Amino acid sequence: MDALVDEVRSGAADTFWFLEHPPVLTAGTSAKIEDLRQADRFPVHRTGRGGQFTYHGPGQRIVYAMVDLRKRGNDVRRYVAALEEAIIATMGAFNVTAYRVEDRVGVWVPRPEKPSLPDGSMREDKIAAIGIRVSRGVAFHGLAINHEPDLSHYDAIVPCGVRGRGVTSLVDLGLPVTMDDLDLALAQGLAAQFGSGLQFEEA
Repeated sequence: MDALVDEVRSGAADTFWFLEHPPVLTAGTSAKIEDLRQADRFPVHRTGRGGQFTYHGPGQRIVYAMVDLRKRGNDVRRYVAALEEAIIATMGAFNVTAYRVEDRVGVWVPRPEKPSLPDGSMREDKIAAIGIRVSRGVAFHGLAINHEPDLSHYDAIVPCGVRGRGVTSLVDLGLPVTMDDLDLALAQGLAAQFGSGLQFEEA
């Protein structure tokens, strides 16, 4: 990734890697040790991305995005919002209502069929996480969308430091979507936000 970031900085096309990881916990720069509930359950890797603890594993589509922000006004907030919009559009392709929530990076879905939260508000579950790093004008790391991971693996952490909220996936929502279906919709969503000429690769 570091080598490709250098290439993008030197003029190569913005590149998006699509991949899956074996079960692993990753810690961002804001990770708090008290959010690591089961330290011995999975390997733990510290990364240079922003954010807190998250889980990666089979059944989750990870996208590492190497994007030249110098061509986009060096606006990090706008970049994160564009990633969120790409995910929201991807969910919309499967008739899933998804949205961002103020002060909670990532993408959420409503769960009205589940019991309300203690304060009476509707339950929301997270379906996609975002964690990025920016170095000398180029953003990298990226996003993760839950297709069909083992959701019990999230018990090892407080996902993204957000307590009292759940995690879901497309299959958990009752959608018989394949990973190929997800990839196609996601590539279209990213292209709508970032324009043509993107490089998509399986890694």
